Amino acid sequence: MKKFFTKYSVPVLLGLLIFASDFLNTSLFNFGERNFAVWFVLSILCFACGWYINRSLGWQTGGKVVFAVIVAVTLISIAIIIFFNEYFGTFELLSENLILFSLRNITLGAMGIFGMAIHEIVSGEKEALILREKVKVLEATAADSKKEAELLIKEAQIKAEKIVNDAEAAAKNIILKKERIDQELKEFIHAERELIKRYEDLK
Repeated sequence: MKKFFTKYSVPVLLGLLIFASDFLNTSLFNFGERNFAVWFVLSILCFACGWYINRSLGWQTGGKVVFAVIVAVTLISIAIIIFFNEYFGTFELLSENLILFSLRNITLGAMGIFGMAIHEIVSGEKEALILREKVKVLEATAADSKKEAELLIKEAQIKAEKIVNDAEAAAKNIILKKERIDQELKEFIHAERELIKRYEDLK
């Protein structure tokens, strides 16, 4: 409940600020009465409300809430102006008063939407910056991994070459031993034949 109140108290405040503008002098640039300063402060407050709404509710939900607030306050303002036209009667025609006050409400509501948009842009920039940093880290990690993989491949190649060289050396040794054994066998057979021949000659 507290969280709900915290989230939706600012949209209510935005609605009150927009509604409060109905009671200001309609001469927007009447510097003698410092009316412009009041409008400026109201605009800044609506901007801040929009900023907070986007921060707490998000762009989509916050946008719907702000739009609903603008519509609701504008309808309430129209109803009040119709019933109390003498007080709000800046112009003689009721339709002119309705258009004027509706535009004032929409203008302040637009400042709230503008605050939401600025917050969304700033948040997007922050997220983009974080993503860029992550990409840099990943690229650095990938480069290190690539170097490590290259070292492992080179090490494996060296080991493979060593194994091949050892195998070739062992094969050569086996061939040499075989040739030596063959040679010894030939010599042994030749010696045996000589002995047999001598033995036969003695008979």
